[in-house]
Order: sequence, then structure tokens, then C-alpha cells
Amino acid sequence: MESTQIVILAALAIGLIYGSVGLLSGFCMMSSMRGWLADGDGRLVRTYALAMGAAIAASQILAAAGLVDLSKSIYLQPSFSAPVMFLGGMLFGYGMVLSNGCGSRALVLLGRGNLRSLVVVIILAIFAQMTLKGLIAPARIAMVGASQTTAATNSLPALLASLGLGAVGARMIAASVIAAALIIFAFAYGPFRQSPGQMLAGIVMGLLIAGGWYATGYLGADDFNPVPVTSLTFIAPIADALQYMMLSTGSTLNFGIVTVFGVFAGSLVTALSTGRFHLEGYSSPRHMLRSAGGAALMGAGGVMAFGCSIGQGLTGLSTLALASFIAVAGIMLGTSAGLRGALRVRPLATA
Repeated sequence: MESTQIVILAALAIGLIYGSVGLLSGFCMMSSMRGWLADGDGRLVRTYALAMGAAIAASQILAAAGLVDLSKSIYLQPSFSAPVMFLGGMLFGYGMVLSNGCGSRALVLLGRGNLRSLVVVIILAIFAQMTLKGLIAPARIAMVGASQTTAATNSLPALLASLGLGAVGARMIAASVIAAALIIFAFAYGPFRQSPGQMLAGIVMGLLIAGGWYATGYLGADDFNPVPVTSLTFIAPIADALQYMMLSTGSTLNFGIVTVFGVFAGSLVTALSTGRFHLEGYSSPRHMLRSAGGAALMGAGGVMAFGCSIGQGLTGLSTLALASFIAVAGIMLGTSAGLRGALRVRPLATA
């Protein structure tokens, strides 16, 4: 088989697993932070922290072993705009609260029969394309051009290496400290230790990130037909998937598009086989307007931040890129603003 075909099959498998585990566990950054900040339940946020720790540890082991060159990913570019990435993260985080979930969660819920998520996915895709290549693109490019900087070091391992440590040693120290802190944070919470399903979900989701790096960075390594080195992310891939469905002639499948289809299919099959499938819609026009507005913010903000709560929150952080920490800080701040404080998104009144 050609390397591209192997990558496509790997993407399908990763997407199917993500969709199934995401449905069964409720895996979602927004739900995690809502449970933690608004409801006082810290189990889901520990699941997310464990996924972060597992993703960082496994991905950095692959990089240290020379199996994957993470520097070829979009997250470790020498130049980036910290203000635009932070702003994009805040827009995405706030939009995530308005829409009651991120792009990947919308795909999972769509597979369960949630028709609200169909609106979220479509509008997110449209605004992502508008920000990448359409009407919003010139403004984004101008903001990046006015604030872009070239950093001497673009990752935590590179920062440690600049202090005199060896490249491999710097990588392993940085990965070990951050991964250990996240894993300790997860298991320090008693109710989480009593939730084996959530523990398994966190480990699986983290390993899926490393699986994506391995698929594209190692299995897809071909001198004549190289595959872009990437892993799970959902903003641009959702936009590309919608475009592929409309204009497939002359287009080709890639890792991102296939993972989008895989996540939906994995959720759908799991929902049907476990009796979780049921159709849901909006409770009011105001509900639809709020959800659509959140999807628009996620599409535009996710492009500005170079990723979403998965694309930056797990995949970007797994590279230990400094830019990813900035983007994730913006996402968490935007989400927190939507859940608590003066800008809190209040529950809609029921008729």
C-alpha cells in the first residue's frame, strides 16, 4: 500500500475510536470546565488533564526516538503572532460555551442524533473557510503581519536546550515535568480515581494524539509523496470535509478530512448499538441564534489560534510549542468568561 493509503486508514481508525470514546465518556473541554467551575464536579476536567499528560508523554517519546519530526508540524514554526493566537483562543473558548461544545463534540453529538450540532458544524465550517481564504482572511492576515514575531526558541525543549542541556535531555525533562504534573493533578482527585471509565478515556484520547503523529510522521513519511505531519484537530478539517462533500471532483482525501468522517461514524455506530441515538432540536429561535453565533466564533477563532480545544489543547500542547500554550491560555480564558463572571452565558428561559 502507498503511504497515503496507510495514513487514510489510520485516520479512519483514529476517528472511529475518538467518536466512540467521546460519546461514551462525554469527553469535551467545555464540559470539563463547566463541571469544574460551575457545577463543582472535577471528574471530566481530570479526564482532560490526563489526556493532555498522556499526549505529551507519548508524543515526546516518539520524537525523542526519532520516529516523528514534530518540527515539521504547524505548531513549531519559528514565527507566530502571540496576540492573534491569544485573541483567537478567547473567541473560540467563548464560542464553545455559546454552542455548548467544541467542533469535535459537535461531530460526536451529531452522530447521536443531535440536529443542533448539524447547524454548529456547518456554520463553523463556513466561518473557518471565510477566515482561512474568504472575506475575513485579509483582516486576519493584516493582524498577523502587524504582530508577528520570530522567537529565538519556539518550544519548551528548545528553551531548555538554550540553557546548555542536550536536545534529548531537554525534551525529556520538559515532557516529564509537565506530563507528570498533569497526571498527578488528575489522580489527586478522589472521585476521578473511582471512575475507571474516565481514566481509560483520558489515556485513550491522549494516545490517539500520538497515534496521529505516528501515522502522518512515520507511516506517511515518503520522500516522493510526503504526507503533512499532523494529528487530531478539527477546525480546518471540518471546513475541508464540508468542501470535499460539495466539490469532491478533483479533491483528495487527507488525514484531517477522514478523521472528521471517522468521528461522526464512530459516534453514530456506538449510539445505535447502545440505544443512545435519539433526535434532538432547538428549543427556540433564540437558542438557534446563540448556537450559530458560537459556531461562527469557533470557526473564526479556531483559525486565528491555529487550532481548537483538541487541535491546540491536546495536539499542539503535545509538541510543547510555546505558541500552543498561548493559544490554550486564550481558549481557557474565553471559556471561563463564558461560564462565570459578567460575560457569563446565562441559561435560556424555557417556555
